[in-house]
Amino acid sequence: MTEPTLEVAGLTVTAGSTELLRDVTFTVAAGERVGLIGESGSGKSLTAMSIMNLLPEGLRAHGSVRLAGVGPDLIGLPERQAAAIRGQETSIVFQEPMTALNPLMRIGDQVAEVMILHRTAPSRAAAKAATVELLAQVRLAEPERIARSYPHQLSGGMRQRVVLAMALANRPRLLICDEPTSALDVTVQAAMLELITSLQAERGNALLFITHDLAVVSQLCERVLVLHDGEIVEAGRTADVFANPEHPYTQRLLAASTPTFPELVEGQAGLGPSTDSGHEEGGSGDEGAVIIEATGLSRTYRRPRRSLFQPGEPVPALRDVDLTVRAGDRLGIVGESGSGKSTLLRLLAALDRPTTGSITFDGTEIAGRPESALRFLRRDLQIVFQDPQASLDPRMRVRDIIAEPMVSLGIPGIDARVAELLDAVGLPQNAAHRYPHQFSGGQRQRISIARALSPQPRVLVADEPVSALDVSVRAQILDLLTDLVRDFRLTLIFVSHDLSVVRQLCDRVAVLHDGAIVEQGATAEVYEDPRHPYTQRLLAAIPTLITAASEEQR
Repeated sequence: MTEPTLEVAGLTVTAGSTELLRDVTFTVAAGERVGLIGESGSGKSLTAMSIMNLLPEGLRAHGSVRLAGVGPDLIGLPERQAAAIRGQETSIVFQEPMTALNPLMRIGDQVAEVMILHRTAPSRAAAKAATVELLAQVRLAEPERIARSYPHQLSGGMRQRVVLAMALANRPRLLICDEPTSALDVTVQAAMLELITSLQAERGNALLFITHDLAVVSQLCERVLVLHDGEIVEAGRTADVFANPEHPYTQRLLAASTPTFPELVEGQAGLGPSTDSGHEEGGSGDEGAVIIEATGLSRTYRRPRRSLFQPGEPVPALRDVDLTVRAGDRLGIVGESGSGKSTLLRLLAALDRPTTGSITFDGTEIAGRPESALRFLRRDLQIVFQDPQASLDPRMRVRDIIAEPMVSLGIPGIDARVAELLDAVGLPQNAAHRYPHQFSGGQRQRISIARALSPQPRVLVADEPVSALDVSVRAQILDLLTDLVRDFRLTLIFVSHDLSVVRQLCDRVAVLHDGAIVEQGATAEVYEDPRHPYTQRLLAAIPTLITAASEEQR
């Protein structure tokens, strides 16, 4: 039998007396694609860091990691020897390319540096020529221009292609991809996955693909390893494992990765209790009445001036958008990065002013009004942001975070409201006295939702609220939002690039592309019969779970 490219045996990682990884054992053959799946904290990245000899200080690895053609065991290898192997025999693509790229160096110099350090190019000039060729191989248009650019001048998808080019520069035997597409839009993700697959097939290297997205693994990898609490709990052929999962954890992951699309009954979002506070909980009291209306909405920004006498180039972010939101709606706004989603959200929330056009909230014009005249909007419309770590003040206790909107608006009954909301979002009452860093990502997002609900808004705007969460946590937050929208009689505007999430949660959808709404209507109709080519491309790019049963059907 051919020796496997990677052989991991009894890998255990400890922090003092605490075991973070326990007896992890697996192999990856040349040309094979193996998926390593699990939630945050399961040990996926620790496994990758152990293989690459990049464990942080304070952690110790035991066991064996061997690479075909490399004599010594990689575990415990002195840094000088490990560095010689890293980047040449083994290479890794991380989740966030900006952490792997030097913001002060041009792209071409960074890719060339990999070859120069390992002496795989005969000269600096040869390394630069090879760099342009590599950038072309990862399908970056105008590779010469990209080589002269800095990281901040590229999009997220372009930066990830650059990092992939760096990882492949020295034709490594083993390529590790650690969540390389989880931060990318659905069409960019599809392009990256196709690129990784084709380059790996062409070069014949072993691939270890780490992710929490089971649909991606089902399409990309022949075998899968399921990691839970530092142990591999299930392994096998991907289609077989996903068709007949044996371990309860794998079953839970699959259940959370297979969304249900309930029939939305007209007006169901308007059902639920009201309070006796004098400000009706949620809904406007007139389900179906127009609550937000945008007409001819445009927003143009300008790039920085190139000189004292030359104004910056105009950049249209939104173009002539018309949008109506009725009380009780669950409206999804979808599109890729740069489509105008965040700009539209900021305008609807009066956090920015349109260049042209009108926005009314409950019949009152809000575009261009001073902040002092928007007090009613600050109470009636609240936002849940994408990253709770960034949107929660780390110095404030949860009680004060949730109460903050009530304090700023002068709303009484804070302690009773905080207790009510902690219960509503599924957090214990003692959470009120703790700080954000003491909670998981999903719990922090529950705190963000509670804060948004504290002033009893009528409209809840959720801006990519689950894109940074693991699959099972994402399912919990979506179920929570569904229940809260119903119980508190809210109108929901849900902004996302994930069309499967929008289909699960929203009854109407608007598709944004290049700053314009290209299609909108009932969610089921748009998904089942998309009319615009851009919508068709978005839907075609959604990864779906492939199991043994679906393979037979194909």
